[in-house]
Amino acid sequence: MSLKTDEITTILGKGSEFEGKLNFEGTLRIEGVYSGEIISDSILVVGDGAKVSAEIDIGTIIVNGEVTGNIRAKQGVEIRGSGKVVGNIETPSLYIEKGVVFDGTCKMGGSGKKEPFVKETKAGSKPEEKEKK
Repeated sequence: MSLKTDEITTILGKGSEFEGKLNFEGTLRIEGVYSGEIISDSILVVGDGAKVSAEIDIGTIIVNGEVTGNIRAKQGVEIRGSGKVVGNIETPSLYIEKGVVFDGTCKMGGSGKKEPFVKETKAGSKPEEKEKK
């Protein structure tokens, strides 16, 4: 997916720090530091040098910076260039460029709908269901 500058509707620029719950429409580009929760059916771009620590429920995410937290994407996830994701991904479409870092698990298929995540347990015990936010 290629984005033009005029397609970006909101920017959290370099040097900015934001914490909280973020809902938006259109395309959001984060260049600074963000922590909290992000919910949208739109497009999130994590710029090169950005640091995001969040639970993310999104339409599409493009990662060029660092994301720590779980990602649930309804359309797709792209990890590019110097991108780094530490967390689990659930998406119907995943693109990872050579050289990026992805430390987590990926569940593909479906449409990224919220479903309970099954917590892994030791052999012989029943798994616990944990709702992921």
